[in-house]
Amino acid sequence: MYDFDVIVVGAGHAGCEAALSAARMGAKTAVFTITLDNIGVMSCNPSLGGPAKSHLVKEIDALGGEMGRNIDKTFIQIRVLNTKKGPAVRSLRAQADKIRYSKEMKKTLENCENLHTIQGMVTDLIIEDGKVVGVKIREGVEYRAKAVVIATGTFLRGLIHVGEKHFPGGRMGELSSEDLPLSLAKAGLKLGRFKTGTPSRIDARTIDFSKAEEQPGDTHLLKFSSRTPDEDILNRKQISCYIYHTNEKVHDIIKNNKDRSPLFNGTIVGTGPRYCPSIEDKVFKYGDKNQHHLFLEQEGYDTTEIYVAGLSSSLPTDVQEAMLDNLDAFKNAHIMRYAYAIEYDYVLPEEIKYSLETKKVENLFLAGQINGTSGYEEAAAQGLMAGINAVRKINGLEPVILDRADSYIGTLIDDLVSKGTNEPYRMFTARSEYRLLLREDNADLRLSKTGYEIGLLPKQEYERVIKKEKDVEEIKEKLSQAFVGPGNQRVNEVLEKKGETLLKDGCTYFELLRRPKVNFDDIKYISEGTELNVEGYPKDTEYQVEVQVKYSGYIDRAMKMIEKHKGLENKKIPADIDYDDLKNMPKEAKDKLKAARPYNIGQASRISGVSPADIQALLIYLKMKGNY
Repeated sequence: MYDFDVIVVGAGHAGCEAALSAARMGAKTAVFTITLDNIGVMSCNPSLGGPAKSHLVKEIDALGGEMGRNIDKTFIQIRVLNTKKGPAVRSLRAQADKIRYSKEMKKTLENCENLHTIQGMVTDLIIEDGKVVGVKIREGVEYRAKAVVIATGTFLRGLIHVGEKHFPGGRMGELSSEDLPLSLAKAGLKLGRFKTGTPSRIDARTIDFSKAEEQPGDTHLLKFSSRTPDEDILNRKQISCYIYHTNEKVHDIIKNNKDRSPLFNGTIVGTGPRYCPSIEDKVFKYGDKNQHHLFLEQEGYDTTEIYVAGLSSSLPTDVQEAMLDNLDAFKNAHIMRYAYAIEYDYVLPEEIKYSLETKKVENLFLAGQINGTSGYEEAAAQGLMAGINAVRKINGLEPVILDRADSYIGTLIDDLVSKGTNEPYRMFTARSEYRLLLREDNADLRLSKTGYEIGLLPKQEYERVIKKEKDVEEIKEKLSQAFVGPGNQRVNEVLEKKGETLLKDGCTYFELLRRPKVNFDDIKYISEGTELNVEGYPKDTEYQVEVQVKYSGYIDRAMKMIEKHKGLENKKIPADIDYDDLKNMPKEAKDKLKAARPYNIGQASRISGVSPADIQALLIYLKMKGNY
């Protein structure tokens, strides 16, 4: 029982995906966690998705991962954000029942073939001849493995801060890992220090919701995973969220207690997330604003706990209470859990390869916050790829490295390895230069083939995607060949109702659908009784057609960009290249390339400190060596 193919350390969002992917690919896998009761716990916000993050969840699902299916089982509200904007930034977001999310993930792990869940704190890596061969837990027991994935979240020397009080903890109420980071440092990995935080939780019975703005969920069928049966979520009871805001009284309380904030008095040394700042950080950085939004989110069906997003803080408990006392909706609020900040160790991303294997220790993979990221979705994406590549490494196969032109997962990993990060990294649509093509609605079309080929996506699901792809092309062809004239009563009715200019001449249905306010349902209505038959297709297929038709010009331009990009990505760099042999390249560029060890020219070109002239010198060198 002590010998495994893959060992995963940590059972958060990264660890769960790593363990499941490894086990489902046939590897005998063990996942270690400090407590088995907290597998898949949502340590902070009770939600998944939102801009760019929903794209990651959909991509995880397309590859055969679990996060999308688990949130579909456990959401208590679901809605689409940015509906008034283009499809590239539209995003699905779901509020989870936190307890059920964790329990369902625990059940999934425990019922997965080849997967063993073990309670134990890993304290040491066992490394022989530069290769990890196992781990040791606090009780002194050694477990051997061919590959190890570290996915420890905020637990590495975690230090919790609440005002003047600070104490060790990986999460509030849980032990921190004090020994494992020492083992990582001993192995030669460079460690840094980051900070994150979480807001207080309030008893819903003590909040005056009449003073807040209600945000109900969407009533039509929505889900993250295409593998989730519709009947599992139809008629799901949804719980509303609410929007509220701070005021100048609260801001004054924060300003008057600046010296008591560990964020400003020098107690906290770790860098916090710029895009998810604490309330005190927002007050001092944006002094011209007299209010900041708060989002009140219930944490489950069977609890009265309300998560107050936007009120993350490390201020003392009395200051937290004073802030709430000066908000009308919280006059009688009862705090069930106080807000806190936490500092933790992470490994600098320059230490990992694009496969997420460390450069200094063979067969050791890192995933999640240990690589300097923040967010459940970013962690799960890395966990999935680390699990996949750990199995492929021990099986003697090439790693799966997703391209930034194909996925947000590829963009995330490429950014980390090529550019590093000096703050907790969060995914945004703006981080991708190909975001018009990397939409959440086409994640299955982009990545299902990869998921099927590596053995994670079921054949039935892959065949569904192939059919969808064929149907989309078939419908587009039909729309391109069928015409509608200005005398068509239904087209005039639709265009007049939508405020669109009436037809002067005939046009194809393809051209008609390109109009901003005309949708696929309009096309079906107008074409009813004609030779054009576009009935009977699934809703996601219809939507895919609509998006591809409406944005066809932009998509064509983006595809040309990608063709140019692929030209560089396809130029591989030999693994044994001697960069010191490049006489015409500055030492700084050589050092950067030696440290990153890019797989191809495209990756090399994105490394900070490597100039276009350096890339040209590299191309000439490789051509002289007969590589191109």
